[in-house]
Amino acid sequence: MTNPNIRAAAAAGGSAAQKAAVLRAQARRGLWRRILSWLGVSRHTRRADTEAARWAHGASGEATTARLLAALEARGWHVRHDLALPRSRANLDHLLTSPCGTALVVLDTKAWHRGRTTALVQGRVHCGREDRHGQVEKVAGYARRVEAALRMPGVRVWPLLVVHGSPVAGGRLEARVAGWEGVVHVLDTDRLLPTLVSAPKRQNPRAAAALAARVDQVFRPYVQGA
Repeated sequence: MTNPNIRAAAAAGGSAAQKAAVLRAQARRGLWRRILSWLGVSRHTRRADTEAARWAHGASGEATTARLLAALEARGWHVRHDLALPRSRANLDHLLTSPCGTALVVLDTKAWHRGRTTALVQGRVHCGREDRHGQVEKVAGYARRVEAALRMPGVRVWPLLVVHGSPVAGGRLEARVAGWEGVVHVLDTDRLLPTLVSAPKRQNPRAAAALAARVDQVFRPYVQGA
């Protein structure tokens, strides 16, 4: 029997890995492109390979996050990966139902430069000198749309972003985004599980099961190009 942790890691990042494979294949479509690619002189192929490498790197990060999150299942969390956002071409990296049954975590995985620190600079999230606050705004936008699609009053949606590679200053940042009342937590991988485990103050298995069932009804597995 396949280890469920292995299955979860395989599901997470699946769409990103598929995108990388599509990019590489498209860059080599046609006899002349295949010849140029084989000779190593196609700029089109090199650009596609660079973009594909970014997607593959992201897929690897998502799979690593999935392996970390697998430990939450024994604590009453329901964890899903790579889900389609209704009426959108976007996907949700990870969606977590809290054991209390009143909280849903929208978690986005990012793999940023290992040699640069992620920190708040004048209220905006930067990786080194690069402004990455747009990624924080994006996960807050996902949280808003998840809340609207879920239509379950009393359920709080948390947007979180976990960063692989780049160390997060202090292990955890609290970023503000226009249009979102709360904060978006930006976490180092070492702080991900402790933050989630400490969040629910009580457990309600019945409410958690009902919320998880609603999540499975509304958010279907993501299919690339669908």
